[in-house]
Amino acid sequence: MTELDSDADAALVASWRDLLARHAAASCLLDRELGEKHGLGMSEFEVLERLVEERNADNSHVLRVQELADTVHLSQSALSRLIGRLEKAGLVTRAMCPDDRRGILVALTEEGCRRYAEARPLQREVLALTLGGPLEGGCPAQG
Repeated sequence: MTELDSDADAALVASWRDLLARHAAASCLLDRELGEKHGLGMSEFEVLERLVEERNADNSHVLRVQELADTVHLSQSALSRLIGRLEKAGLVTRAMCPDDRRGILVALTEEGCRRYAEARPLQREVLALTLGGPLEGGCPAQG
């Protein structure tokens, strides 16, 4: 901190840096652990989770790509590539929106639901480790 920073400014900057450190630690550990144990990246898991949370009247798990883009904080092109990887792995399917031919629907498959259910406890464990208490360093349990 510089001499020009007030105590309030210093506390605000410290909070910002703590947030950045927690985000980096959680992201790093999620990507590594989910990748090694479940073949998923952090963003791929997040897309599966958003689909699991969405239950339509016919009990299917479907969202428009635009709805996913609004919640997973990826660019449209990055999300499109991610959905392509999930589709190739058999975890989701893509189809044209019947109401709007410009829209694309993404649906969770049974395999996607199974993989999500297997990975969820690990994801929650990592979140508890990285967000639940004081941070020990940048990327926990890095080997």
